[in-house]
Amino acid sequence: MTTNYDQIVATLNHFAEQAKSRPLSLGEALDSLDHAAFALIAMILALPYLQPVPMGPLTILGGVTYAVLGWQLLRGHESPALPQRMRAVEMSERSWRILTKVCLKVVRLVKKFTRPRLTWLTAGSRGQKIGGLILLSAGVLMAIPFGVLPFNNTLPGFAVLFYAFGQFEQDGLMVLISFLWLILTALYFGYFFYLAWYFGAEAVNHMPNLW
Repeated sequence: MTTNYDQIVATLNHFAEQAKSRPLSLGEALDSLDHAAFALIAMILALPYLQPVPMGPLTILGGVTYAVLGWQLLRGHESPALPQRMRAVEMSERSWRILTKVCLKVVRLVKKFTRPRLTWLTAGSRGQKIGGLILLSAGVLMAIPFGVLPFNNTLPGFAVLFYAFGQFEQDGLMVLISFLWLILTALYFGYFFYLAWYFGAEAVNHMPNLW
């Protein structure tokens, strides 16, 4: 279920090389990653959601996607079960090169502070279920329709991102940090609900003016 950075780098570069001779479909690429596909997809999808500005329906869509991926992990899927139309999407060499470049920048940064530790949180079926729980929880939290709340996509996005970091290098500490982000997200959302209950909807609608 886990993989290291060298494997991620080699795999991404291999995809770009394959695409030189013919367009490479998303399904073909993800199938070759096995469980690593979940972590790689999680990292790619998390990056746009790290901005503090609410993204409206896009945040809800991202949350539903994470929840589906988490449920698949909990059910023991070997790789993400993407819709057939999405699996059939073909990417050119240029597209794979761009994707590889962005991912490698993130990978090189993260490699500086991650290493194999607390591997019982990432390895085997236990690690798979823990990862599924993280993605499912982050997805549910992100899918809550907050139209005006800053950081409503950022906090669960960090939970997903650190889950991916933990899987890349079998780093259980990153998994624990991911759970910390989930707790912070729940507390933050709970505080928002408290304000809505205590001060009323009118006060909540003026929250963006405070940021």
